Amino acid sequence: MSGAKQRMREKKLSKQPASVQYTSSPLNSSQSGGSRNGRGTPMAGRHSSSYGASPGGPSDRGGWVRGHQKDGGDYEEELPKYITAAAFAVARASEVQAMLKAVTKVTGSCHVLGAIPKHMRRRAMSHNTKRLPCRLREVANRMREKSLEAGPKKKEQPKNKSRKARRRHGNLLLEFNRRQRKNVWLETHIWHAKRFHMLKKWGYCLGNRPTSKCYRACYRAMSNHCLLQDLSYYCCIELQGDEDKLLACLSQLTSKETGPTFAAVLTLSGQRQGSTTVYRAGQYPSQPLGPVTFLWRPRTPGSSHRQLWIWAHPALKQNLFPELQSVCQCREPIIPVVAPVVTPAEPTPSPPHPGPRQVEKTPGAKRKRSARDDDAPPGKKILGDGTRPPSAPVTWTSASTGILINDLTMEIVRYRLIGPQSHAVLTEALEAATDCDAVSKAQASPLWWPQHCKDQAQMTLHRQQAEVFQTLKGIYSTGEVPPGTVLGLNVEDPRLALPQKRTQALSIVTAEQDVDEKRRELMLKGVPEHCCQSSLWDRFVRDNVTDNKLSEQEINRRKREVLVPGSRLSPTPLQSRVPVLMVHQPGKQVGQEMSGWGAGWDLLLPKGWGMAFWVPLVYRGVRIGGLKMSLKHSQNKGAPHFPHDFPDCPAGVCFQREQETELLNKFKRRPPAKRTNYVKHGCLAPFRCPWQQLVEEWELITSEATEVGSSAERRGQSRGEPGVRPGPATAAPSSFSVLRSRKSLKLLSSWCRPTTSKGQRSLRAREQAPLDAASGAAFLTTHVRAVAWVRLSLLSKGRPELHAQVCVATQEDLQRLGNKEAAYSGPLEHPHKDRFKSKVKRRKKGNKKAAPAQTSSTTLPTSKASDPDPPLAPAACSLHPTSVSSGAVLRQTSASPSCPPAPAKGPSSSCAASPTNLVLGLWPDPLPSVTSHCSRVTLGWVTQGDFSLSAGCGEALGLVSLEGLVHTLMAQPAEQRGLVLLRNPSALHYRWAKINVEA
Repeated sequence: MSGAKQRMREKKLSKQPASVQYTSSPLNSSQSGGSRNGRGTPMAGRHSSSYGASPGGPSDRGGWVRGHQKDGGDYEEELPKYITAAAFAVARASEVQAMLKAVTKVTGSCHVLGAIPKHMRRRAMSHNTKRLPCRLREVANRMREKSLEAGPKKKEQPKNKSRKARRRHGNLLLEFNRRQRKNVWLETHIWHAKRFHMLKKWGYCLGNRPTSKCYRACYRAMSNHCLLQDLSYYCCIELQGDEDKLLACLSQLTSKETGPTFAAVLTLSGQRQGSTTVYRAGQYPSQPLGPVTFLWRPRTPGSSHRQLWIWAHPALKQNLFPELQSVCQCREPIIPVVAPVVTPAEPTPSPPHPGPRQVEKTPGAKRKRSARDDDAPPGKKILGDGTRPPSAPVTWTSASTGILINDLTMEIVRYRLIGPQSHAVLTEALEAATDCDAVSKAQASPLWWPQHCKDQAQMTLHRQQAEVFQTLKGIYSTGEVPPGTVLGLNVEDPRLALPQKRTQALSIVTAEQDVDEKRRELMLKGVPEHCCQSSLWDRFVRDNVTDNKLSEQEINRRKREVLVPGSRLSPTPLQSRVPVLMVHQPGKQVGQEMSGWGAGWDLLLPKGWGMAFWVPLVYRGVRIGGLKMSLKHSQNKGAPHFPHDFPDCPAGVCFQREQETELLNKFKRRPPAKRTNYVKHGCLAPFRCPWQQLVEEWELITSEATEVGSSAERRGQSRGEPGVRPGPATAAPSSFSVLRSRKSLKLLSSWCRPTTSKGQRSLRAREQAPLDAASGAAFLTTHVRAVAWVRLSLLSKGRPELHAQVCVATQEDLQRLGNKEAAYSGPLEHPHKDRFKSKVKRRKKGNKKAAPAQTSSTTLPTSKASDPDPPLAPAACSLHPTSVSSGAVLRQTSASPSCPPAPAKGPSSSCAASPTNLVLGLWPDPLPSVTSHCSRVTLGWVTQGDFSLSAGCGEALGLVSLEGLVHTLMAQPAEQRGLVLLRNPSALHYRWAKINVEA
């Protein structure tokens, strides 16, 4: 018997009752009480017996054999002569009982469909019993009732649903809410996600840059037409209380030296939007938090109660909000009774319109799911934002001061339009709201606009605001309006007049036209104070407008009923009046070049109306920008961008740490042979800027210069080794700050001899104190351990990069530049020796021999152990004072950077490194002296750099040591004052650049 037949036989025997036995010898009819069938196969269920066949014959095989035998043998067909009925029945009773039990037993896998042949089975029979044969319907109905009585068992949903199921409205909302648990979406997220590279940052999912190539097109839009951005991720904090108490509390966070504060006259009246830098309470000029913009609500006659909105970056809110609670003493949270849920808008009952014939519903007929059904998907919930958990309270109050703090983050939509034609886009996309008819005023309505129209004073104010809005159409450029102008307005739903094709909105006037009286008054005085009022300040109005917004389905239905396709919908529905605020954003305000560039308007809307205004603005021909374009906008304006250019703020420190990690990971992803070796280029920190070490070293250098006449003992105690950063044991913990005093910045700007972008001609500067040793020393005494914000313009070709070094030019460099050598474009840095390369190779070999599965050599350095080998001496050049009377002029030593460095002595070396912390091409921590590591002394680093399309040359924005800048200016001739060298981290060539301090 073959193996397959043997396994089949064992399978059959395993299912037989225990009373059935089979013999291992051939069956013999003469000795058995059983019988055979007509085909010669033995009948099942025989007792063990022997037929007396000859041994070794063909029948000498045991058991029940199936099929034809190969040796020609066959079973005997002789029948038994007699049987005993009683004995035969007793012997077969157990077999019959087992057979009946097996037939009548209903197993778990048994189904009524098993009684139907396979070719007659249909999938629909499982839920529609009428498709079964009549004889099986009753059984199927009983089985169905039993399954229903057992209770509905939820089937496990498949992980991969069909696209049709995923695109259902209810499933989409559930999926969208699930994806917003960590990073909140803006109202324009889906629009951006189809066209932008999205970036998860600060608790939001934001558009970083478009997927199409439009960098130059976006710059042209900012310069000639309009660029649109969604700034709804900015956080709005509302303060309510008495005016005097609010000003007293907020005065602890600001200083008049940095510019206008919360108490400025124009901003306090509500006519202008203000901006300032906030600090921790009473800590100016140290411990800054960051820049904020604020807007006061215009005063109400006869009341001292005021309302203030403070707009802050989401990275700043985490530090600003506790500080506001502290100074205002608002520690008592107010728990809202009802959770903030946005329900779908229900339009008011409209007269019946002709439509398709109503079909009578039958119990078995299918129908479309209606929005009014009880099982319809609920509206999307807006709970919390990216800066706070959903369950956190949003309102705090104080019993002592009476001040109320309310968190309005994600409650107001904010769009920014940048460009000279921003006003033209707004005036074409928006229309002032029309008055209600007499019938609507007489009837009681839950909407806010009919109640608003009943107040004659409010309607008079609305008509005056509409006149100012019409006057805005006569402005040639957005920059002609006073900076920070505020205009309140009630507009109609822009979806009602959406154009069929995308057009480009342009101003209706030219620069050569005469200026009328209203336009001149708007350009000089701005918007009157009473016209700055808006219903957007009222929370009840905002919620009413959001809850009663017309859906897109209703708008499209009304458009289908218009006789002329594309014409405006009329009459205007009562739900289509929206209060807005238009806030002017000033352009470039510092410096004497490109004044007013980048000016625009901010449009403030109630939540829920984001896409209703976004699409009409896009249809007016604007370009859309993301986070990257915001950075370029700040760079072209010459203004610092938060948090990139605020290294002394907590948000700036956190951003630089994240940026360093990102750049380091990107560096490690490249093959080691394709990486830039920053050690050979003399770049100590290519992915970060050690500002604290920079100011400490320059403080040590200037202290050496002022102590030339002192005793050697005192000089030795304070100076240490020249050009080497003090060790951790001698360096006291300290902090630095960025110079933000307007008066000091103007003085420093005049000392730098301000010029145009490429340095072709000098610009006229205000009369300031001349730069000499006395004025420089007095200036540095006031500002200790500070860095200054500067703008760098390359004099020749070149493109500044991130973290490029700003260095001091030597006297030889200035002399060669003054001789105007044709082939001289800047000095060259000699390549440095990479003595860590051999250690990295030895560690790789050791790892391969010892443990192949060990971590590779490109792991992030985590510890700061000492190296048994002598480290590099960081002093390639040092600065020494030559004359105290001449202002401590700095000069280079004769040490050449190409000479082999001498090892530092002593265990307190600052550049010791462990072999496990080495990364090929990078300096390990701690770093040596950052000022004197290269052949040119380092002043600072670049935080933004690129080729400027506005200036036509490479421009960079960065921070330099204030002490180093003042000493460098004093050491330079008057005609070459402000010239420095700029070198990219991956280059050895120094480029000439001109420093300008924008003030």
